[in-house]
Amino acid sequence: MRIMAIDYGDAHTGIAISDPTGFMAGTTTVINAYRPEQVAEGVKKLAEEYAVEELVLGYPKNMDGSLGPRAEKAEAMAGLLRETVGLPVTLWDERRTTIDAHQILMQNGQNAKKRKKTVDAVAAALILEGYLTFKKNS
Repeated sequence: MRIMAIDYGDAHTGIAISDPTGFMAGTTTVINAYRPEQVAEGVKKLAEEYAVEELVLGYPKNMDGSLGPRAEKAEAMAGLLRETVGLPVTLWDERRTTIDAHQILMQNGQNAKKRKKTVDAVAAALILEGYLTFKKNS
């Protein structure tokens, strides 16, 4: 069962897709779009191409666990994805994933300009890895 993780952003949305067994992250990419409808259509296209069966959307909670405006945007996107793609969507706590993604890329020697192009895909991969680990241990 392939699972797709989504790190939704205002201009760049990171995507990570598991291998066919659903045990590890495989493909990563970025959808560059400002409009939520364009993002949803991009997700739909990738979901069909890779035969994805489940979506995991990063849910940006505040560090104290409270919900803010970014979480509200994620909730709205989850609804749009359910409607557009027709797959179940799980909201997944993504605290620190973008920070961790920047650190990983910095440690691998990528400068700020290169990091900007790939950080969203790496953040999506971190969301996917966290979710897959949770599923394995459940």
